[in-house]
Amino acid sequence: MTGKRIPVAILGATGAVGQRMVQLLENHPWFEIAVLTGSDRTIGRPYGELVRWILDTPIPEQAAKMVVQPTDEVADVAIALSALPTDVAREMEPRWAERTAVCSNASAYRAVADVPLIIPEVNPDQLALLERQRAQRGWKGCLVTNPNCATISAVMPLKPLHDAFGLQKAHISTLQAVSGAGYPGVASLDIIDNIIPNIADGGEEAKIEAEPRKLLGKVVDGQVVEAQIAISAQVTRVPIIDGHTALIAASFAQKPSPEEALAVLEAFMPPEIVRHLPSSPERALIVHRNGDRPQPRRDRDAGRGMSASVGRVRACPVLDLRMVALSHNTIRGAAGGAILNAELLVASGIVL
Repeated sequence: MTGKRIPVAILGATGAVGQRMVQLLENHPWFEIAVLTGSDRTIGRPYGELVRWILDTPIPEQAAKMVVQPTDEVADVAIALSALPTDVAREMEPRWAERTAVCSNASAYRAVADVPLIIPEVNPDQLALLERQRAQRGWKGCLVTNPNCATISAVMPLKPLHDAFGLQKAHISTLQAVSGAGYPGVASLDIIDNIIPNIADGGEEAKIEAEPRKLLGKVVDGQVVEAQIAISAQVTRVPIIDGHTALIAASFAQKPSPEEALAVLEAFMPPEIVRHLPSSPERALIVHRNGDRPQPRRDRDAGRGMSASVGRVRACPVLDLRMVALSHNTIRGAAGGAILNAELLVASGIVL
């Protein structure tokens, strides 16, 4: 892409994911922030004066000066990146999608039949749903979602294994960072020296059990035919700041040896349209052969936080294989994932 940068709105810019979006869009080669929206208490004030900035880098100077706008007033922008809470997203995202391309991090519409649920390296073909979506809803814009942040950790390594060997069953246990709960998130007396199961009263487990079937499905006649995979998920919150770890055991139609699985994982290449997007990492999937990796503190920032990592690939005495996967939950799993989806819309000619 060359020429003038594309104007982008960030919906829910003051929250943890919205802040990541602001951070990641600083000096972005394709996009420039044109609008920041927030809640009633923030509207009409400069972003830098009201946001409780929780990231390590300073607030980008240009964003700090921008006056926060109401989310219910749709702006004249090409793309809206949504970091809205689920209940607000359910109402506001369709309103914006009538006029602009919405790339959402919220869960409100992930399971809806005509809404693509996309990890660009995994299933960019789901953009084919947008023709039906626009026709049925009468939208000039569109709505695209990225999956749950823990789902991404598991699906990135499972995608090439599914393509090669036919994934049939998986048990996924997650160790999820406190940043996944937003800010202020989990009370310190709950999480320090502790592990908390049953995140969101089981809602997190339901997402991890359902979303991979859509992500690994096939588009047939403008609809997603979900992959027939049985998934059992257990989730925990652990005292890690960033980085969601997934402990995976899986069985396949064609049982691979660990070495065969490692060869497939190491050979994984994203589709051509994804490889040179601005936010795409040089290596989408990093494979570790030494037994003590991946680790959140050492591996979450790989590929500027956009690479997924997998290691400890070995035989399983109950299923076929077991492994450990990791990704950065607020970058790859949230803000960066939504931005990468927006870049895919541009590369596909859906946003001009």
